[in-house]
Amino acid sequence: MSARRRKGRNSWAARRGVALPVVLLITSIMLVTSAAWFEAALLARRNADAVADHLQSFHAADAALVLCSRALTDGSLAAPAAVTQSGEPQAWQQQEGFERQAVTPVAAWAGSGRAPQCFVEAWRIDSRPLARAYLVTARGFGVSAETQSWLQDQLVIEGSGEAERVEHHWRRVAARPF
Repeated sequence: MSARRRKGRNSWAARRGVALPVVLLITSIMLVTSAAWFEAALLARRNADAVADHLQSFHAADAALVLCSRALTDGSLAAPAAVTQSGEPQAWQQQEGFERQAVTPVAAWAGSGRAPQCFVEAWRIDSRPLARAYLVTARGFGVSAETQSWLQDQLVIEGSGEAERVEHHWRRVAARPF
């Protein structure tokens, strides 16, 4: 066998031994990429579930707020006694008082762990002594009871009968009060 022919066989054998590590490297890169995409998909799903749970609690609180405010203005929900001290009511921030005095405007809310609740407090506005004012606080729940949204309606009623004027000032409570 000629030297030239032996040299060709050796280089071919050397190149053949490189193929396996290259294939293994490409396969491992594909596996790592697949694992990263899988983790990204799981994270996206968890985030989507958290957003959906928050929206569930928000809509439950919003519905309770609307129902309680409407019931208060049309007289089907008993209004609390007028207060003598001025300033915005703060009783809604104590958990025991809220739980004890909260009203459940609907028996259940589809997809929520608990039915939404609302709590009405009378309010005296110094600059408007003839107005009846109320702070309506609503709490809605998501799938778990830990997911909660809190909304408030500052309700001011002036006049009576045909001349009655009702103002609504809606706001979102940024953090759970207790």
